[in-house]
Amino acid sequence: MATYTHGYHESVLRSHRWRTAQNSAAYLLPHLTATDRLLDVGAGAGTITVDLARIVADVTATEFGAEGLELTRSTVAAQGVANIQLEIADIHALPFDDAIFDVAHAHQVLQHVADPVQALREMARVTRPGGIVAVRDSDYSGFTWWPRIAPLDTWLDLYRSATAANGGEADAGRRLLSWAHAAGLQEVAATSSTWCYADPDARAWWGGMWADRMVDSAIARQLTTSGLATVEDLRNLRDAWHEWAADEDGWFSVLHGEIICRVP
Repeated sequence: MATYTHGYHESVLRSHRWRTAQNSAAYLLPHLTATDRLLDVGAGAGTITVDLARIVADVTATEFGAEGLELTRSTVAAQGVANIQLEIADIHALPFDDAIFDVAHAHQVLQHVADPVQALREMARVTRPGGIVAVRDSDYSGFTWWPRIAPLDTWLDLYRSATAANGGEADAGRRLLSWAHAAGLQEVAATSSTWCYADPDARAWWGGMWADRMVDSAIARQLTTSGLATVEDLRNLRDAWHEWAADEDGWFSVLHGEIICRVP
């Protein structure tokens, strides 16, 4: 596994717990049925997981370590959803028999793994013929914003450098189709969608979350330890995020790639 760039600081979880099936898996929802057995790989905070569980018959949710799985477990318990099973699993070698799921889903996962093509092969292996492999990942080089505050360009460069050092791919969204083809999946529908933060509350939430991440989360420690940035550099990036969030013209669009693959 590649190193997980984000870590589990509160500022990261603030973002992940905002996610729902509607704002993060809308491309998949029309394909789901009430009888489906679904695998949710890299379930994380579990908010998308519990939404999906309310649509399908059964969900198996996985995380690659105990810390991540405990986050999923706490959300599942708080929501009182009974049709979710939890397991620790490596996406490169899933501990499941062939063809036992109707749908295999991963949100914001392939950008963090060492071998996304092998991950897709495994997701396809455990999905029945005619079933669906569904993946959505962000594409950081496709992010765009206004005003064009120069330190935010630095933020993007540093994030991409940190992800690469961890063995991940920050621009995974644009590569999903090619990875699916390399994994032997030929019946693939590729789409894109965005999150957009432009009203005062959304700017305050998005900008404040990234401001906190840049000084307190795992990426802050990684950037300073590796020598890519100093503590003062990161404080300047924090201030730039607050500056962007306070601007009434502030606008930020987060690009995602999406694929729906039919398993042969």
